[in-house]
Amino acid sequence: MDITVQWVRTLWTKRSRGGPAAARRNAVPVAFALPDGVPGRAHTVRLHEWDDFTPRHGWAEPRRVGVELRERDGRLRVLPRVEPLYGQPPRPRRPPAVRLAPGEWVRWQLNYRFSSAAGMRDWTYWLDTFNIAYGEVPAADVFLGTPDFHVDEQGPVR
Repeated sequence: MDITVQWVRTLWTKRSRGGPAAARRNAVPVAFALPDGVPGRAHTVRLHEWDDFTPRHGWAEPRRVGVELRERDGRLRVLPRVEPLYGQPPRPRRPPAVRLAPGEWVRWQLNYRFSSAAGMRDWTYWLDTFNIAYGEVPAADVFLGTPDFHVDEQGPVR
């Protein structure tokens, strides 16, 4: 069965935590239309504060995306790995994996925060959004709609 993965990572610093800069960051999309792809590859999109959140599209091996995907009994089990552990904001217990039936898709969001080792630089933050579809994708804009499942696992970043 086909598995379509889109991984969107947005990176920013404290400079984008308030005012117009935060409004710009908050306007960044969490999904994009799928480009003509390479079968068996995950579509990646990176948006960085220092590039004014201009989308940079690419491809990755699915095993490098940071999501556990397992097919069993006609369903796809989806559970993102939380890494690196030292970048986690406080969060309650993790939600269970989502089991997708053919034709369904999930949007799962996780955020992180980091400080420099010596505390000399600004805090750095990132938001990972995983859009994952199981089965045949009806159109390139599939992830621009409403997901069958949405897991918001974002914690407070102070």
